Amino acid sequence: MKSGSRKLGVVMDPISQIKPRKDTTLAMLLEAQRRGWSLFYMELADLHVRDGEARARMRGLSVADDDERWFEWSDSREAPLQDLDIVLMRKDPPFDMEYVYATYILERAQMRGTLILNSPAGLRDVNEKAYTAWFPQCCPANLITRSIAKLREFLDEHEKVVVKPLDVMGGQSIFLVRRGDLNTNVIFEVMTANGESFVQAQSYIPEIVEGGDKRILLIDGKPVEKVLARIPPPGDARGNMAVGGTTEGRELSDRDRWICEQVGPVLQKKGLIFAGLDVIGDYMTEVNVTSPTGIRELDRMYGLNIAGLLFDTLETRLSS
Repeated sequence: MKSGSRKLGVVMDPISQIKPRKDTTLAMLLEAQRRGWSLFYMELADLHVRDGEARARMRGLSVADDDERWFEWSDSREAPLQDLDIVLMRKDPPFDMEYVYATYILERAQMRGTLILNSPAGLRDVNEKAYTAWFPQCCPANLITRSIAKLREFLDEHEKVVVKPLDVMGGQSIFLVRRGDLNTNVIFEVMTANGESFVQAQSYIPEIVEGGDKRILLIDGKPVEKVLARIPPPGDARGNMAVGGTTEGRELSDRDRWICEQVGPVLQKKGLIFAGLDVIGDYMTEVNVTSPTGIRELDRMYGLNIAGLLFDTLETRLSS
């Protein structure tokens, strides 16, 4: 354990562009600040490696729970990442090679004793769409392919399917395709770049229309007791908050708990301390590990402090 007061770094997209009322990263930073931790802000461009040592330009940061003025920076400095107790890797997808390179840099700091949330190797291993293939017992019918012919076969079998790219978030570029749709060939050609890019197809789950799209948050492999149901806006098949879905709170169902028992221990072993499972009806559709959201909405609905539960876990890890 490093001596002195705790130091937390965060790697994220520009903090000036977040929506404070909804932002889970801000909830984490507010909790760390309440605990007296010093905060340091970084973007991908601030990271570098010199002679094997992970370093960064860090700006001192203070935060406020204020929709008008939620952050202030203080002086910046260059320092080794190993000087920090924890680094929160909260950069949103796309999960491209720039993201992968950043995990290599963070892994150098991890090797020198800094706790990285989430584990760099775990982030590389667990693609949020493709990793559902590790849990077929929890998921709807699921195909990962770059073959347009196989996508057509899958659509013929299931009549109505959802097709997703593997590297983005927030409901971007997701298509609902029905058998007989005249745009089917065009959608499959565009999604796969004419057979050059892998995509995921899943059988359509009708429960999404009634708010069956749930986000379950996991802390160190264990679920938070309340879940966030996301209801698609009119005329849309996606419940993601980023595309205008509304939210309401729900209790964990028995099926939800069973899914968490299947997935949670695996994520825990990979060092994925904070994760979010997307469950529609009885089926898991995604495993979110890069920058899961939902803390602020559940905190407001139920008077929770989910970031507090997370930081209790982090404190325990740092002290062990």
